[in-house]
Amino acid sequence: MKKFTLAVILSLFSNLLLAQKHQERFSAIDVQHYRFEIQLTDESDKINGVTLVTVKFKKDVQQFDLDLVKTKPSGKGMTMIALMADDKKVPFEHSGNKLNINYVGKAGQSQTFTIAYEGIPETGLIISKNKYGDRTFFGDNYPDRGQHWLPIVDHPSDKATVEWVVTAPSHYQVVGNGLLVERTNINDKTTLTHWKTEVELPTKVMVIGAARFAIQNVANVYGATVSSWIYPQDREKGFYDYAPAAPILDWFINHVGDYPFAKLANVQSKTQFGGMENAGNIFYSENSVTGKRSVEGLLAHEIAHQWFGNSASEGNWHHAWLSEGFATYFTILYMEQKYGRAKAWETVLENRNQVIAFSKKNRVPIVDTSVENYMEILNANTYQKGGWVLHMLRKEVGDEMFWEAIRKYYNKYKLSNALSDDLKEVFESVSGKDLDVFFKQWVYQAGQPEIEATWSYSKGQLNLELNQTQKENFTFDLEIELVYADGKTERKTVLINQKNQKWTPTLDSKPVKVILDPDAWLLFETTLIEK
Repeated sequence: MKKFTLAVILSLFSNLLLAQKHQERFSAIDVQHYRFEIQLTDESDKINGVTLVTVKFKKDVQQFDLDLVKTKPSGKGMTMIALMADDKKVPFEHSGNKLNINYVGKAGQSQTFTIAYEGIPETGLIISKNKYGDRTFFGDNYPDRGQHWLPIVDHPSDKATVEWVVTAPSHYQVVGNGLLVERTNINDKTTLTHWKTEVELPTKVMVIGAARFAIQNVANVYGATVSSWIYPQDREKGFYDYAPAAPILDWFINHVGDYPFAKLANVQSKTQFGGMENAGNIFYSENSVTGKRSVEGLLAHEIAHQWFGNSASEGNWHHAWLSEGFATYFTILYMEQKYGRAKAWETVLENRNQVIAFSKKNRVPIVDTSVENYMEILNANTYQKGGWVLHMLRKEVGDEMFWEAIRKYYNKYKLSNALSDDLKEVFESVSGKDLDVFFKQWVYQAGQPEIEATWSYSKGQLNLELNQTQKENFTFDLEIELVYADGKTERKTVLINQKNQKWTPTLDSKPVKVILDPDAWLLFETTLIEK
């Protein structure tokens, strides 16, 4: 017991220090712009980088730090060459994953620093061969792996505009965030490609990809070019598989708001994920291309992220459900309008089962501040349970107010950051409802209701006993459907606010069946037995 208590205390203390350290930096500096000049070669996996970072100081500082992983004994990592400001050397220390810059900055001042470095990325930039044996380079920063190859503030709360100036062997095409500014053949063997954004991004979705591509411009949707970047060997299959991105983009624009980025490139890649929602250039697993057009749901998920996660971004990693939960549920919403509710609800029910299964092994809340390895946030709580929170909010306020709140939330936090309480406040302002209990129990509390229920009928009265067996307290409306022998049904809604509760309505005849939550609007698990 003492060891457990000490471990908890140390964990909380560690998390507090990490939060304080980021907050100190966040209160001191704001990165305005990155210009990444990267040289790629076929001779080795070493990259040469020159990064221009424009920093605005929020207060007077003597020093500040950026994230950049130093070369390790394995030989992987980055080695600093020089650091300059206004053509003068700036002293620095590079240790672990921090580049400490000794510079006297004044509140309100903006300064551009030039950082020259080189090295072999351990991760973040994946340099490998694709399934056809062709050499490829793909940025894979999520969640905080960009620091393995870029000097940055590797946190979603510090957004900046970005430009990429990439020199690479001419047999590669290079895709990056933003619009294409320049493509120049420097000589017979080397090509320079320059991409640039006009809007700020979190570093998690700032990437480039370099490979042999077949490129198709699919459509222009409200001014944004939709394109497919496919390995040449998969050209026909990939163009066919990725084409639904255009109507999906159209649907999101019409339901959520204007598309936040200049283009939408859908890229076959070597990402470790099924898909990675990089801003304006989504990277999909190379095996997503089959020629069977079976990735419509994946396309919808990653395109949803362009609004939720890339534009309206979580303020810190522990609120990642504002990204992944949104993408999960908005995929369901897209599928619902296209294929009907019955088909979409198959996923709703599958997701509920995944949430319940996850809670059996990891009984933690959606916002779990104990997590330090942010890859661990990518779980059923963040995705499926986060989606279920939105599903239940939709039921709580109704479809019309749900969509009004979604659009208001996005419009308020687009190209910015939000936390879970920000979403709550928007839904409260639109619906007029107090959602404190709702968010407390579904977002900040672990688990879900576990109901053992029995029912019987005697002398014109139904006796339904509901016992919540989980340790946490939950209050919720439970819809109950009564089915009669003649095929007629009726529905009642009962407020459940006690661990042990009875419902005893008077009925004209005995039901043949009692169904709890007939339309799957409640995240719960139950056993129901007739006595």
